[in-house]
Amino acid sequence: MQMDKETRRTAVQLAYASSVGIAMVFLIFGGLYLGVYLDRKFETVYVFTVVLLSMGIVAGFRNIYVLIKKICWDERPVIKYLKSEPHRKRPSPEKV
Repeated sequence: MQMDKETRRTAVQLAYASSVGIAMVFLIFGGLYLGVYLDRKFETVYVFTVVLLSMGIVAGFRNIYVLIKKICWDERPVIKYLKSEPHRKRPSPEKV
């Protein structure tokens, strides 16, 4: 069975979106878990937890940014089409 180009593009975009969601969860909770483990091992007061959790959150949102850039790389033709489309005249608002 052969997929058309648009269906294949949609499937790839869905795969990217689901992988970024899973990666974000793993980065945040991985940073949290590793931070708690290191704090217990070195008997520090939440130093590693705060640092590694912050790094996990930043890395997770960076992945979302990269995904959006990867998916929306071809937005320029859409914007060009919308700008060239003739606009309908709106009816003038009624005076109260």
